[in-house]
Amino acid sequence: MKPTDFAYVLEKYFTNYLIERRNLSDNTILSYSDAFSLLLSFCSDHLGIPPERFTLKNFTCETIDKFLMWLEQERHISVSTRNQRLAAIHSFVKYLQFEYPDKIFQCQKILSIPIKKGSKPLISHMSDKDLSHILNAPDVSTSLGRRDAAMLSLLYDTGARVQELINLTPSDVRLENPSIIKIFGKGRKERHVPLMAQTKQLLKSYMAEHSFNLPRFANHPLFTNRQGEKLTRAGVSYIISKYCTKEEMSDCKITPHVFRHTKAMHLRRAGINMIYIRDFLGHAELSTTEIYARADTESRREALEKVAADYITDEVPSWQKDTTLLDWLKGLGK
Repeated sequence: MKPTDFAYVLEKYFTNYLIERRNLSDNTILSYSDAFSLLLSFCSDHLGIPPERFTLKNFTCETIDKFLMWLEQERHISVSTRNQRLAAIHSFVKYLQFEYPDKIFQCQKILSIPIKKGSKPLISHMSDKDLSHILNAPDVSTSLGRRDAAMLSLLYDTGARVQELINLTPSDVRLENPSIIKIFGKGRKERHVPLMAQTKQLLKSYMAEHSFNLPRFANHPLFTNRQGEKLTRAGVSYIISKYCTKEEMSDCKITPHVFRHTKAMHLRRAGINMIYIRDFLGHAELSTTEIYARADTESRREALEKVAADYITDEVPSWQKDTTLLDWLKGLGK
């Protein structure tokens, strides 16, 4: 069967545009790929158009609207996930209108589908007690325990995303002074993050134990599973969950990204300039980093207490003795 015009342009979009021209990260490409896989599945199951017959003629604003409604009502996805799927489609449409100028009106109708506004979730981060427990929980008398101790310490110390962590190789580690980790973030942007003394020692022992300090292991995954294979995102999440016990921790639902949030909050409370925190975390925009300033309620409380200290006395008058106020309040219900 002859490929459709949609299949032709979609393949060019992923191979020539996203990978070769824009050099996007594997995670971004995977996210975009998931969006179109879901779209084609929806069209096949609910619109009766199998992938091999889906054409640009079927790729309409009405189809995308139905797809987004299906995602929300049938798959019960969040607003942010819905917006991610739409962003992938918008990116493709922007490319499509240059490849097929005659489809520009069709493209503009799809681009007019708005991003939904949703409530911004609070930044989840660990308390000092929970962080101390989880970093000290691995049994360092075992090989797997030593791996876990080094990995969890590195995850917090560098504020790395989980994909950045599992992509690390021994060649990305510099243990000589100054000790640093070379991290490749979103958009394949490289940043160098300093290592603290304790993390450096854990990592040095772990690498020596597995001979990862030898040149032949330079490009080997830094953290591996029992089979010696590169850890997965799910594997890292599973390791973390092992040490999150209800008896010892106030929050037993700790994800890898919570380590990153916790490090960022600690940097913020230490008074580190937001520009430096942005560069440390590998954010493209300062506005992304500013969520930690908004979430830092503890620092705001302490600042307000310092300001109010000279004006508020311990002798707070009782409103119960204010008969005028009491009479006014009682009168509200009449």
